[in-house]
Amino acid sequence: MAGQRIALQHMFKNISRYWWCQIIGWAVNIAISVFFVSTFGKPSKSYFISLILTCVLGLFITHIMRFCIFYLKVLEKPIKKQIIDFILLTLVFSIFFGFISEWVDYFIGYNPERLQKFSRSERIFLSSFNALWLVLIWNLIYYIYHYIESNRRQQLDTLRLEAMVKSLELKTIKSHINPHFIFNALNSIRALVDENPQRARTAITELSNILRSSMQAEKMETVPLKQELDIVKDYLALEHMRFEERLKIEMNIDGDTLTQPIPPMMLQTLVENAIKHGISKQINGGLIRISSAFIDNHHELIVLNSGKLNGYKPEDSEEGFGIKSTQDRLNLLYQGKANFQIHDVEGGMVESKIIMPVSNIL
Repeated sequence: MAGQRIALQHMFKNISRYWWCQIIGWAVNIAISVFFVSTFGKPSKSYFISLILTCVLGLFITHIMRFCIFYLKVLEKPIKKQIIDFILLTLVFSIFFGFISEWVDYFIGYNPERLQKFSRSERIFLSSFNALWLVLIWNLIYYIYHYIESNRRQQLDTLRLEAMVKSLELKTIKSHINPHFIFNALNSIRALVDENPQRARTAITELSNILRSSMQAEKMETVPLKQELDIVKDYLALEHMRFEERLKIEMNIDGDTLTQPIPPMMLQTLVENAIKHGISKQINGGLIRISSAFIDNHHELIVLNSGKLNGYKPEDSEEGFGIKSTQDRLNLLYQGKANFQIHDVEGGMVESKIIMPVSNIL
């Protein structure tokens, strides 16, 4: 007995929510029909047989209709197309349901007076009209359920995305400014205080600008390229104090791209990565070239630096998070329409390229 009980429990657990709704829904339809017929008269045995067979057939007919909804991908279409398909499916399966119901009644000999009073086509029409309300109600419940479920999933996805964005923003902000850079900049400034006070004051201003921008980055989705370039120039000016002649800087900026929006601190992150993993590893230093141009209706932003990747994958370590976060931020902001690439190029250089859609908003 215990084994049978466990087997039954296991069987019931394996029944999906959809089938439970189907079974309960058609059982309720039987109960309501019996209640009303019993209230106003005495139903015959053939009535019960007809009702049960019709509801069982209705269960499988609506299941076939559900299969058609999935096969035709109705729920993935625009709302207007969904409504049209909803009406067509309701009409088609109402006629099908009416035809089957009439065949069942004829087969079991239910309501012979009706058989004599109406022609076959009239009986099929009446049965189809009665079935129309059942199919319509079934479809309404089915579509409303999926509409609510779709909204619920969308809200959950939105919440997950917001949580991911907040987490990503926090990590990105933390990765904006390398603490070692701040220490190096402060040491360089300290050395300049007596030697070149004016340059020391300028360096403090540059460092202040960078820190302020890093703190404000989480409040903005994008900033004009010109604003980002100002921060990068301050950053490179501070690094130039440390590397001196070992660091060469070139900029090739199309003036028309200066108003293009880009994620804040993204270019600075790439330049910092180029200094940390490229220039600092070269005994004789090297070159950093920053380019910005419109190519094939896209905005291309390129950071070229001396060095080699040597199979290095930034996502394999915390140190390379700035590179990994670049693609993540682009995906979130441009919904897959932007791309990030980093690879070795000829001449012992590493190229970091960001390709973004062109914005018409100035």
